[in-house]
Amino acid sequence: MIKPIEKEFQGNFGRYTITLEDQYEVRKYRIALLICGISFVFGLSQWLLISPSLSYIWLFIMAISLGLALKWIHIYITLLHRMLQLFWAIGLIGLILLSMIIGPQQMLTEIAIKPIFLFAIGPLFASLAGLGFKEFFCFQRIEAIGLTLILPIALISHLLSILSPAFVMGLLYFSAVLLLIMAIRKFGMEAASDIGDKSVFEYLKNQRLKTNN
Repeated sequence: MIKPIEKEFQGNFGRYTITLEDQYEVRKYRIALLICGISFVFGLSQWLLISPSLSYIWLFIMAISLGLALKWIHIYITLLHRMLQLFWAIGLIGLILLSMIIGPQQMLTEIAIKPIFLFAIGPLFASLAGLGFKEFFCFQRIEAIGLTLILPIALISHLLSILSPAFVMGLLYFSAVLLLIMAIRKFGMEAASDIGDKSVFEYLKNQRLKTNN
């Protein structure tokens, strides 16, 4: 096994080092994203092949792993990062409240029957779509932009009853597969690509300090 080493790079605002801690954080982000993708696919597969009654378990695993991925993701714009985390938190609260009010085993069936309940967990998927957009913006992966576009289309179509439930489910499943593909492909990338230019982070941090002072 190759032991990870620290690497130095030239950034737009000076030299920076990708530390072992950075590399460990990237590994955690990728694992969390992979679990999120697996949970999304398995949850929908269980719904389609067995029953939706226990699919909520996968939804909670997906939500938790997404929250961890959003914790360890590197985004230059702090406000955007915080917004994605805020959407995730609102969606998680909505998910918990729905499971308490309706019951976890009936929750997803009720959402399928009554699209209005999507308002409760919609922000959770909005944060996932935002993560997909970040991945496309940084790496131009086709599966990332597919996730960003298809997932909102599926949910909005269900909310407005534009498409049939079967077609919406097909779009959701396609989104889940795209997420899983995106997560798997990230393991073949250098850790530095997920960290980005740390000199930019340092520059923006210094600018905020100057503004506050």
